[in-house]
Amino acid sequence: MTTPAIALLDAHGAVIRWTRAAEDLLGHRTGDVLRRRGVDLLMPGDRAAQVSTWARGYAHQDHWSGLVEARHRDGRPLLLRLDAWRLDLRDGGTAWLLSATPAHAGQPEGQVLEPFFGPSRAALSLWDDDLRCVGRNETARRLRATLVPGRATGSLEEVVPAGALRQVLSDGSALVAKEFSRPSADEREGRTFSVSIFRLDGEDGRSPVVCSLVHDITHTTARRRLSLLLEAGVRIGATLDVSKTAQELADLAVPVLADYVTVDLAESVLPDDEPLRRLAASDTSIPVFRRAGKASSHPGRRESLWELGDAVFVPPLSPFVKVMSSRASYFEPALDASPGTWLDADPDRAEIIHSTGVHSLIIVPLLARGDILGIVVFVRTDDSEPFGMDDLMLAEGLAARAALSIDNARRYTREHTAALALQRHLLPRALCGGGTLEVAASYRPSDIHAGVGGDWYDVIPLPNGHLALVIGDVTGHGLSAAAMMGRLRTVVRTLAHLGLPPDEVLTHLDHVIAHMIEEESAADGSGPDVMAATCLYAVYDPASRHCTMASAGHPPPAIVDPAGEVTFPRLPTGTPIGLGLCSYRSRDLYLAEGSLIVLYTDGLIESRTDDLEAGMGRLGDILARTTRLAPDLCTAVLDALTGESFEDDVAVLIARTLG
Repeated sequence: MTTPAIALLDAHGAVIRWTRAAEDLLGHRTGDVLRRRGVDLLMPGDRAAQVSTWARGYAHQDHWSGLVEARHRDGRPLLLRLDAWRLDLRDGGTAWLLSATPAHAGQPEGQVLEPFFGPSRAALSLWDDDLRCVGRNETARRLRATLVPGRATGSLEEVVPAGALRQVLSDGSALVAKEFSRPSADEREGRTFSVSIFRLDGEDGRSPVVCSLVHDITHTTARRRLSLLLEAGVRIGATLDVSKTAQELADLAVPVLADYVTVDLAESVLPDDEPLRRLAASDTSIPVFRRAGKASSHPGRRESLWELGDAVFVPPLSPFVKVMSSRASYFEPALDASPGTWLDADPDRAEIIHSTGVHSLIIVPLLARGDILGIVVFVRTDDSEPFGMDDLMLAEGLAARAALSIDNARRYTREHTAALALQRHLLPRALCGGGTLEVAASYRPSDIHAGVGGDWYDVIPLPNGHLALVIGDVTGHGLSAAAMMGRLRTVVRTLAHLGLPPDEVLTHLDHVIAHMIEEESAADGSGPDVMAATCLYAVYDPASRHCTMASAGHPPPAIVDPAGEVTFPRLPTGTPIGLGLCSYRSRDLYLAEGSLIVLYTDGLIESRTDDLEAGMGRLGDILARTTRLAPDLCTAVLDALTGESFEDDVAVLIARTLG
């Protein structure tokens, strides 16, 4: 189960406490965010104004929730589900407790701020290092008031175990959704609570506090709904694949909610299949969906006319079409399959319903961001209990989660396909070092971003017989990063042919890109975007064997001399491209025949556990032991340093000086 990131904000919206999970999610250390405004952690643009306006309209509520686009410390956007609760502090003040979890794994498209408002059933409390309650929300006060008078469980403090509070306070490890049962005073049905506890760290020298979130899950229906929705948050949308997400929804709902579930999606969601409009239709049967998911309590039994991938036909006057047109769920607890109903126009489906014993039906639309993506059909056969209103609410909740994940997957797939095509055309397909350099390069996408990033490399023959070597890394991933990479590569090639030294190439490149970003931001009124790139530009003169290099915030090159000694010459520090600061200087190196020049992006040497120096040390060890030619060396370096799973895209460019 995903541990949410928790932050505590004061009444003015400034961060005053921060959890370890928040550090992991957004990349900011506690000391870096304390006293900063919470809105400063969102993506730039006019979103801060939107949030401010939105908060003024709902600040009087005890709870609000929604989607926000936050900004990671490295600049990439993160789409988050955000819940906020107002707490009344013991000293009379007010604070806001924020809980955030990733909304999906892929890149969001555009600026998203879509709040979904609803009541909060969480009882929240803050505890100091002496385990004294220093703040509660309204739900916690009400729960405590109901527990104390009747002594059903003694008090709210007994529901939140002191031992668990001390453990979390001591080691910082979160306790998530732990169930605790308490007997009632009359020893009849007791009460069951789901308790989560998190430690929030503050400024150096101040003791941490812990927060507890308590849900009363005594009743079976409530517990089932909570458990299933919690599981849905983990399982549905784990991959950015439309069909897998549809199947995850079906698998999750059987048999807990229904005996048989189908997920049918509109043609626009599955664009790679044969267009439905080309299929034959009749007055009583039209192709509207394509089956993307199904699950049954009876695997192998024929419970539908259509299998996965098949076009699904429905009668024009059926409840399926009604759901699509009304965008509202269809609920028939006792299914009427007698003559004279809509099934008269669909005898094949009627036969299946009679043969399998379908007696209760729910059809829920998959709605996301104003679009209807398809429908989910829930039926009961073996379970004699008809669907109730709680089942309908649960079905709609599952469908809402799945719809957002399916829409994210659809949007991601479109952007991913476009970005892949752009990247394939922009990266050089063949590198030529002439007779003076043996060159090879390799690009390896991270597991997270599946092939689309802003890393690039190039080898450019210059008119004077020199060769330019370039490597760069655009912040972010996806279509925008690939597009910016293409711009940078084009501008660099143009500047290179002017015969400018490396420091001047980077100066002009920084000026052009910064001016371009500024013009585009002014044209669409969005304000200045944050788009930067690191770059290392080198020019090799085969006649003198001198190589002149300049860096724009990029990791230093690795130089391997003919004897196998590896060095990382430090280049003069330069700011990343796109900031408009234009501060670069070159360094000249002599390279003996048979020397290696190894250029790379930071994904090769950087990890969560080690700093850049440690990564450079590992790279140096590999280079010192090799006698391979450049193409094989690229593969060996990538295999050794990226392993089976890595978090950032990696590009490597290797050149060997020839005689």
